[in-house]
Amino acid sequence: MLHAAFLLIFMLVAAPLARFIPLAALAGVLAVVAWSMIEKPAIRALFRSSRGDAVILTVTLLLVVFRDLTEGIVAGFALGAVLFIDRMGRDVAVSPYDDYNARSEHPIVNTDPDTIVYRISGAFFFGAATTVGSVLDRIADRATNFVLDLSEVSYIDLSAANVLESTVRRARSRHVRVLLTGVAPEVKSILAAHRIDENHVIYCADLDAAAEMIANAAARPDAGTDKH
Repeated sequence: MLHAAFLLIFMLVAAPLARFIPLAALAGVLAVVAWSMIEKPAIRALFRSSRGDAVILTVTLLLVVFRDLTEGIVAGFALGAVLFIDRMGRDVAVSPYDDYNARSEHPIVNTDPDTIVYRISGAFFFGAATTVGSVLDRIADRATNFVLDLSEVSYIDLSAANVLESTVRRARSRHVRVLLTGVAPEVKSILAAHRIDENHVIYCADLDAAAEMIANAAARPDAGTDKH
């Protein structure tokens, strides 16, 4: 409070004298103030823990000092966005259902040679679409029933939907029944726009429903996969 009052009085009384202060002196004052505002322990921790964040900080600092404030902020924002996309892409996982045996649900087991069950978890977007697509292409046509659990997919974009459409198309061409479980309404609407609808796949509320659907289909040998 006292500092603010002193600064106000100084501006009102001595403002005309400010033009006589050398710019070098003002630059030194600004440098000292900026240095005192830096949280040095936090920066040391950042350099030890995250190489990507350290690069962003260094690039932003150098551009602000040697180029321009606006350029530094824009570059830092752009690099931060790229780093975020990379991290989100790495968080997406495609795992066989055997990895989830600790859960209480065991409707389908991977010992069934006619059924493959996989789960996608995380935000399924363009940053991970290529990686996930390559995995799905390798496994989608290995059995009669391909169950893909999307209950842990919080978001899907157009690139990811295209990947799933390609997987479904390849599976159907090889007469593989595709079942999608746990699909959120928002995700389902995006998939439907890419022709991943009830005419091409079977939507099930959960893995129990998928297991029941597979059992019913097995009890009816005349039920073909082309129907779905």
